Amino acid sequence: MILLPSEIRRLYPFHHHFLELDGPRMHYVDEGSGPPIVFLHGNPTWSFYFRDLIVGLRDQYRVIAPDHIGCGLSDKPRNYPYTLSTHITNVEKLLNHLGLENVTLAVHDWGGAIGFGWAVRHPQKVSRLVIFNTAAFLGGKTPFRIRICRWPILGEIALLGFNAFPRAAITMACHPSNRMTPDVRAGYLHPYRKITDRVAILGFVRDIPLHSRIPSHAVLKEIESNLLQFRDRPMTIFWGERDFCFTTKFLDEWTARFPTAEVHRFPDAAHYVVEDAHDRILPLLQNSLARYT
Repeated sequence: MILLPSEIRRLYPFHHHFLELDGPRMHYVDEGSGPPIVFLHGNPTWSFYFRDLIVGLRDQYRVIAPDHIGCGLSDKPRNYPYTLSTHITNVEKLLNHLGLENVTLAVHDWGGAIGFGWAVRHPQKVSRLVIFNTAAFLGGKTPFRIRICRWPILGEIALLGFNAFPRAAITMACHPSNRMTPDVRAGYLHPYRKITDRVAILGFVRDIPLHSRIPSHAVLKEIESNLLQFRDRPMTIFWGERDFCFTTKFLDEWTARFPTAEVHRFPDAAHYVVEDAHDRILPLLQNSLARYT
């Protein structure tokens, strides 16, 4: 049973669903009915990140938002292959279990690589694409403040001992200070209260494809080589221009590959663009989805 503090339940008022994945359980939100939309989060967020969009869309759509293993309300095994290929396979198992077709795939941060990793395995199941500050291709410079988290010993002390990644993100990844209220901060940090809850956060950081010896590098390269098959799918991009990690150079990469994409830039939003600008994103997203339903 999931027992969330009342202040988080108020912000995240959803039923809890679980799928066992050969041991660990994946938690996911499954709200509403109609054409399916799958939201995939990154690191160090969880499905909480999409809460306002879920509430705004569930009257017209079936909205699914899983927590990757090790994240959110999913199980957090200590000895587990926290790699891109594993996360892709987990999403594949969930969506197969749910029997989804004609999926609108909405992705943020690591959710881009994970989501497109699933998409290139099942291109016939993808009807539309929604992009939030992410990448599904190699390239770009990883900021020093993230690379330092990969350092032996120092990275473990910072990420496991001090929960530095989620704590730093709620300051560095958001721009409007009024968005990150105490209750919202509590929501982002709640799943990672104990050292043993933070293993996947370190796993994601270690799997950043900085060079070819890292397991995710070859996986992401293969995803990148198959991206252009989705040029005929409607794509809507929402981009926070104050993102220190996924800068506008990544947006340029998306628009170069998908020149017909509908693009909405938010100069005052940062990496957590959905947190910063959900009130503006929601009507734009609803209009975009309505045109292709």
